[in-house]
Amino acid sequence: MHFIIVLYAILLALPSHAKEFNSFYQAKRYLTKTITKDQRTLYCGCKIIKIGKKLSPDARSCGYVPRRPVTHAGKINSRTTRIEWEHIVSAWEFGHQLQCWQHGGRKNCRKTSPLFRKMEADIRNLAPAIGEINGDRSNYRFGLLAHTPLQHGQCQVRINFKKRIIHPPKSARKDIAQAYFYMRDTYQLKISAKQTKLFNYWLSL
Repeated sequence: MHFIIVLYAILLALPSHAKEFNSFYQAKRYLTKTITKDQRTLYCGCKIIKIGKKLSPDARSCGYVPRRPVTHAGKINSRTTRIEWEHIVSAWEFGHQLQCWQHGGRKNCRKTSPLFRKMEADIRNLAPAIGEINGDRSNYRFGLLAHTPLQHGQCQVRINFKKRIIHPPKSARKDIAQAYFYMRDTYQLKISAKQTKLFNYWLSL
């Protein structure tokens, strides 16, 4: 009886992990549709407000304050008020290891590489993030920046734009490490020795 209960619990956990998509758009649509009320943004831990098909961060729930509330053009920065699905392992990082990236970047890979499209649409590597922070992260590597001040209110993420490093909050580190090792094991992604050591450390905590 105990085995049946355990097996049932495992089966309940499988569907979201078994879903596979052939396009990033399909993956985002599925994740937006199935997002749960208790899910939080990756870097700030904000609650997520869902109205129809639109997802927005509840800034009051996490103390998020936009780093750049207004664009260079003087308009409200729309990325501060929307949730985007971020690739934990950035598309640049897994894409530039493929031949297609060398001949046209992301656009060419989407057009010519089924493997890239599968990697880009893998929901195990996607997490909800405030659009501004997704943009600020860009394709920066993860690291530790003890002396870098907070730049997004009380959100515990730190970014050094000159060094191109992002320091995630403790609450996100295991998820980040697991995503990297999943991508490594599934798609033979190459990870530097320094990053591997960091991720193993995060998993050990």
